[in-house]
Amino acid sequence: MAFLADSLSRIKPSATIAVTNKARELKAAGRDVIGLGAGEPDFDTPDNIKEAAIKAIRDGQTKYTAVDGIPELKKAIVDKFARENGLTYKPSQVSVGTGGKQVLYNALLATLNPGDEVIIPAPYWVSYPDIVLLGGGTPVFVEAGIETGFKMTPEALEAAITPKTKWLIFNSPSNPSGAAYTAAEIRKLTDVLMRHPQVWVMSDDMYEHLVYDDFVFATPAQVEPGLYDRTLTVNGVSKAYCMTGWRIGYGAGPEALIKAMATLQSQSTSNPSSIAQWAAVEALNGPQGFIPEHNKVFKERRDLVVSMLNQANGLTCPTPEGAFYVYPSCKGTIGKTAPSGNVIKSDDDFVTELLESEGVAVVQGSAFGLAPHFRISYATATSALEEACKRIQRFCGNLR
Repeated sequence: MAFLADSLSRIKPSATIAVTNKARELKAAGRDVIGLGAGEPDFDTPDNIKEAAIKAIRDGQTKYTAVDGIPELKKAIVDKFARENGLTYKPSQVSVGTGGKQVLYNALLATLNPGDEVIIPAPYWVSYPDIVLLGGGTPVFVEAGIETGFKMTPEALEAAITPKTKWLIFNSPSNPSGAAYTAAEIRKLTDVLMRHPQVWVMSDDMYEHLVYDDFVFATPAQVEPGLYDRTLTVNGVSKAYCMTGWRIGYGAGPEALIKAMATLQSQSTSNPSSIAQWAAVEALNGPQGFIPEHNKVFKERRDLVVSMLNQANGLTCPTPEGAFYVYPSCKGTIGKTAPSGNVIKSDDDFVTELLESEGVAVVQGSAFGLAPHFRISYATATSALEEACKRIQRFCGNLR
């Protein structure tokens, strides 16, 4: 009798974490490696947020809290949705988890039954399909390729919906492509969803504040109020507030769903860190001026990386609207021979040879469901990005 659960065989380790770990191991072994796999800002958490955490410790806010968030944080989240998204929620409609990933996990595990289908546009964040599989559901992938700017078309969405469809996972701005949907583009998708009342929307807005070139962010329940009662809008403090390690994510939606998610969380992790919750209160309620300052730097880095990658032989790199990723195609390198003598047959081969030859760690597109591409995170020092792109240009120039 097998010791490990059958459900574990349905999933695989996170590819983005694997690349980051591989880069760390090579660095520890003395290799000169530039890691561009991690999806976290290189900026430090702002001081006012740190001070709020220190104050929480000194004030003795170190006990268990309500399972899915302290009242002060739930109020800050309610205020944020009203202020920034025109969405009205009550605290009882808000769930706080240990990172956005737990909120997504709770929602899917609390709602999926065997045979339920979940539509996931590809390229997708690596964890979406695996969480669906853990919950006993069936991921249904809708390709959103480079020709549509990595955005799902309404026709493709319509074609993917069946009577078994329970959720659409919608991520804008996107990890891994950085693609972001305008309100008009979202409207075309929500028009489709309004014709299919059995389909719920999970909107992952984690990169909401990381947009460039005067792009205006919108979220589905804001664009189509008719979807309010079947939408879970998920966000967090990790990316915009440079708080990846603090592990605070949140979601807002119908009360019955939020209650079910709290039940699940009560039997898994219980409450998120009390100290991180108080830091998140300050993040949401405090000064926001550092966000546009950070975005100015991110935009400069994006433009640098896009320009340099488009000068590399065999690569094509669209300019993304948001997040801090680019998702270039390496189609033009397939079939060529690397300096090692190995033939590049896939994006997996491309990233392996790039790491071995030039010490640049990126993530293969196959991990995100759309090949042949690779993902670069430009949330790292500009000097490191420039050097990495020079190495990528050299690597591509040496392919024969």
